[in-house]
Amino acid sequence: MTTVVLADDEALLRKALAALLPLEGDITVLAEAYDGASAVEETLRHRPDVLVIDLEMPGVDGLGAVARIRAARPGQVILMLTRHARPGVLRKALKLGVQGFVSKSAEPAHITSVIATLHEGRRWIDPDVSALAVTDDCPLTDRELDVLRVTGEGYSVADIAARLHLAPGTVRNYLSNAMQKTQTQTRHEAARYAREHDWL
Repeated sequence: MTTVVLADDEALLRKALAALLPLEGDITVLAEAYDGASAVEETLRHRPDVLVIDLEMPGVDGLGAVARIRAARPGQVILMLTRHARPGVLRKALKLGVQGFVSKSAEPAHITSVIATLHEGRRWIDPDVSALAVTDDCPLTDRELDVLRVTGEGYSVADIAARLHLAPGTVRNYLSNAMQKTQTQTRHEAARYAREHDWL
């Protein structure tokens, strides 16, 4: 029997998976979470064999939740569900130790078999997800992307510096580099350009 916590902000999908996964395999769903913060809470409370988590969620996103869970439970097995597997995001998730990636459009039977694969200590990345990961044409560094991601949320340079634990001058340098590489005039244009090219 494999125990699972399901984290997804789309209630319909989450409820469907909670109902279907036990029918497809030897799975017990211990808890459901509707956002990143509750995913951290439920995972640390229930200590499942596998956490199945959506990448894009309100508030703390999937990556933020995974980082917090990893800090508290380094051995937690994690399967990430994703609709848009952007190369930079995929790299970041792999660095955080996510063992599996499955498209949100996958059949429940496939998700069940991947959960079993991860529980056995192996990894799994859906072919369509891995294909996206290798076609990475992003010229921006991870740090430049971090700064643009926070810029896109409307924060000032001082706020960005505080949130990322950087000096304001360092943030300005990253923003300047990003604007040069994207050939844009403002940091907001650079953030929009990066988002349109699926780099964020």
